[in-house]
Amino acid sequence: MQCSMDHIVLNVEDDKNMINFYSKIMMLETERLEEYLAGKVPFPSVRLNSETIIDLFPKKMWQANAMPGEGSRTNLNHFCISLSKEAWVSLCNRLHDNSIGIEEGPVPRWGAHGTGISIYFQDPEGNLIEARYYEIQESSERCLLGS
Repeated sequence: MQCSMDHIVLNVEDDKNMINFYSKIMMLETERLEEYLAGKVPFPSVRLNSETIIDLFPKKMWQANAMPGEGSRTNLNHFCISLSKEAWVSLCNRLHDNSIGIEEGPVPRWGAHGTGISIYFQDPEGNLIEARYYEIQESSERCLLGS
C-alpha cells in the first residue's frame, strides 16, 4: 500500500508558546493561525513541507479525553496517512475483515491538502490512526464494508 504522512497532531498545554516555538524557533510556516486566534477554527497548524503539517490541539480539544492524574497527558494525539480513494476503500475493507473497529468516520476533516474524508482506528497498542483521501464526493462517503 502506498501512502504518505499527511499530518501529526500534538496535544499542547500552552498554545501561544508552542506556536511561537514552531514558527519562530523552528521557522515553520503557520496555517490558519489568524482564523484560530479569531476563534473561527479549533486549532492552528504549522507546515513541515508541501505534503505534511503538524496540528497543534489546544487543551480544550483534548482535556476531556485525558487520563486522570498528573503527567498522564500524551503529546501525540494521532497521526494521519493520506491514501488514494481506492487504497482507502481497500483499507476500510481490511479493517472490517480483521474485526478492527472504526472509531469515527467517514467524516470530512482538515489536513495538509485541505478537507478530506477520514476514518479513525487504533493499532494493537492503542495508537490512534487517521486514514484519509482527498477526492471529496457529495455529502456522505461510506466505507464499503458490506454493512
